[in-house]
Amino acid sequence: MDIETLVKLGLSAGLGAVIGLERELRHKPAGLKTSLVISIISCLLTIVSVESVYHYSGSNDVNVTMDPLRLAAQIVSGIGFLGAGVILHRANDSISGLTTAAIIWGAAGIGIVVGAGFYSAAIAGVVLLILAVEILPWSIRFAGPGRLKEKTLYVKFNVVSRHNVQETIKAIEREDISVKRIRIQHDDTNHTHLITLTVGVYFKRRTTEVYYTISEIPNVHHVDIEGT
Repeated sequence: MDIETLVKLGLSAGLGAVIGLERELRHKPAGLKTSLVISIISCLLTIVSVESVYHYSGSNDVNVTMDPLRLAAQIVSGIGFLGAGVILHRANDSISGLTTAAIIWGAAGIGIVVGAGFYSAAIAGVVLLILAVEILPWSIRFAGPGRLKEKTLYVKFNVVSRHNVQETIKAIEREDISVKRIRIQHDDTNHTHLITLTVGVYFKRRTTEVYYTISEIPNVHHVDIEGT
């Protein structure tokens, strides 16, 4: 194994660690170890793909007609099964894990770029990736339009009478809670009406505060809130 190969694997591991650490700090399912494995093995497969063309051709001076990145190209599509494993469809119809899936795909891409020898492009890619997932959303929340300063919460509660539904929704909206989606079901078990809401609140507002606020509204029972 030559020095260049070691440099490629080392750089790939370092950049993969940066990507994985960002997910690890957010307590996401695909963290440091996953990103390291993906980045290093993608780099290794790219190196093998490139070097095997010259190795099996018999000479570096021949006119190579094979695609030296043919094996590496399969990494991009093959990594999809890992990305699919972290995407979750929750009971409230929300989708989570898309960013983590994209970052898994990105870690594989960084490994391929390093393995192909484009070091500066790989470093620039990781820097831009971290800026995109960490700094940019933070900046938009402070300087962007009001809608981008909201976080989404999923709220469930019961009301006894159907005549209280509209009044309750208006009371929630008066508490600076933006109602985006409403679902109303009749609960045959206890003869009440189950209200499921998708709401938006200011991103700095605590979920516990929203819980207490909605719980204090008259006619609201059994409050359940899911969010960050």
